[in-house]
Amino acid sequence: MSDLLRPLSGFADPVEKAVPVWPVTDGACEAWAATLPNAQSAWLATHDFSGQRGRMCTVPAADGGIAGVAFGLGGGGAEGRVFGDAALSLPAATYRIEPVAGVDIDQERAALGWLLGSYTYDRYKQRAARTPAALVAPEGIDAARVTRLAAGMGLARDLINTPAEDMGPDDLEAAVRAVAARSGAAVETVVGDELLAQNYPMIHTVGRAAAREPRLIDMRWSGTGARTTITLVGKGVCFDTGGLDIKPSSSMLLMKKDMGGAASVLGLASMIMDADLPVTLRVLIPAVENNVSANSFRPGDVLTARNGITVENRNTDAEGRLVLGDALVEASSENPDLIVDMATLTGAARVALGPDLPPMFTDSDALAAEISAAGFAMDDPVWRLPLWEGYEADIGSKVAEITNAPGGGMAGAVTAALFLRRFVSEPQKWAHFDIYGWAPGAKPGRPQGGECQAAMAVYKMIEDRCG
Repeated sequence: MSDLLRPLSGFADPVEKAVPVWPVTDGACEAWAATLPNAQSAWLATHDFSGQRGRMCTVPAADGGIAGVAFGLGGGGAEGRVFGDAALSLPAATYRIEPVAGVDIDQERAALGWLLGSYTYDRYKQRAARTPAALVAPEGIDAARVTRLAAGMGLARDLINTPAEDMGPDDLEAAVRAVAARSGAAVETVVGDELLAQNYPMIHTVGRAAAREPRLIDMRWSGTGARTTITLVGKGVCFDTGGLDIKPSSSMLLMKKDMGGAASVLGLASMIMDADLPVTLRVLIPAVENNVSANSFRPGDVLTARNGITVENRNTDAEGRLVLGDALVEASSENPDLIVDMATLTGAARVALGPDLPPMFTDSDALAAEISAAGFAMDDPVWRLPLWEGYEADIGSKVAEITNAPGGGMAGAVTAALFLRRFVSEPQKWAHFDIYGWAPGAKPGRPQGGECQAAMAVYKMIEDRCG
C-alpha cells in the first residue's frame, strides 16, 4: 500500500529565478501589457492573447529563456481550478504567481488548483509521466493546508484509479490501515461470516459470492481537544458486476470506481487527521465485491437489515444502498453530531446534474447551506436535491417493509436517498452525497479518471465549525 500513499507533487522550494506567472483578466490585459517591454507586448499581440480564460502565453526573454507566462482569467472569478491546466501544460521549470495591478485573485485557491492539476496516475506504465511544472507557494497562503487538501484528493484518486484486481476489499482495508498508521488512528474489521455473527446481514449478503471476503472497516481517531463527533460512511463496492442482474460489458467497464465513496471519505479523513482538527472521527466502510456465484443473492429475496427493517431485493444491481444501510445503522448507534455518507449510487444523479456536480441530500436546511457555501468556496460544488416525502410510497413493498429498487425509473437519486434515510436515527444530523467519482474528460484541476468529490466541501464545513 505504500505506493497508494505516495506524496502528490507539492510546492517547490523558493528559488531566485522562479518564472513569473501573470494572472490577467480580459479587462486588465491591455493596461498590463502596456507596462511590459515593447517586444514582449508585441509578442502577446502577435499571439492574440487578451486574457482569455485558461489561455496561457509563454513570453520569451532576450536570452531565449522564459521571461514569464501570461495566464488568462477571462472576466475574473476564475482563480481556482483554472490554474490546474498550468502544471502539465507549461515547460518543466519552477514558477511563481506574480500579482498584476488591478487583478485580485485568491492565491490559495489558485495554488490548490495548480497542485490538483499536477496529478498523474502512472502505476502501470513502464515510462513515468512527465514531471509537472513546479510552483513556489505564494506568500501569505497556508501552504500546509493547501498541501493536505491536494494530498487527500490525490489519495482518493489513486484508490479509484486502481483496478479491482489490485483494489479488492482486502486491499481497501490495507489502504485504510496505512492511512491510520500514518495518523495514529485505530482500525478494526468485521470479515466474512463474522458479519452475520455481529449482525451486518446486508453487507454479508451482497459480498458473499466473491472470492475476497466482504468486510466492514471501522477506523477511529480523535484530534487534540476534540469537541464534536463525526462519522463518515463510504460505499466500498470494489467491483460491481451487477450480481445476477448482471450489467452489460459497457456498463461494467468503469465499475472499479464503485468504491469511489469509500475513497472520498478516506481522502476526507486524511485531510481532517493531518490538520488535527478538534473532532472525534469515525470512518465506516462496507467493502465488498458484487459478484456472481452459486451463492449470489437473488431478485426477490427478502433481506433483514441490522436495524430489523425488511428489504425486498428487486434488483441485485442496487446493492450499494444495501451495504450502506447496515453501516448507517451502526453509524447512528453512537449518535454523533454529524453523519456524512458518500456513494457512487445512482445513474439518475448523473442524468440530473452530470458528472461534475454531485447531489446532496439532507433534512437540515442549515447543514445544506453550510456545505453548499463551503463547496463553492473550495471549487468543489454540490447541489441540494430534495428528500421528497411524496416519493416515500415508491420505496414500499408488498412483501417487505421497503424495496431497494422502486419501479417506474423516475427520481432514482431521490428514492435511493429516501431508502438510506430509513437507516439513520436522526436525519437532521445526516448528509448524503451521490457522487460520480470519475472525470470522463480532462478539465482544469480535474485530470481524466478517478475523482474525489464533495470531500473538500465537507472538510471546509467542518473546519469552519471548528473555528
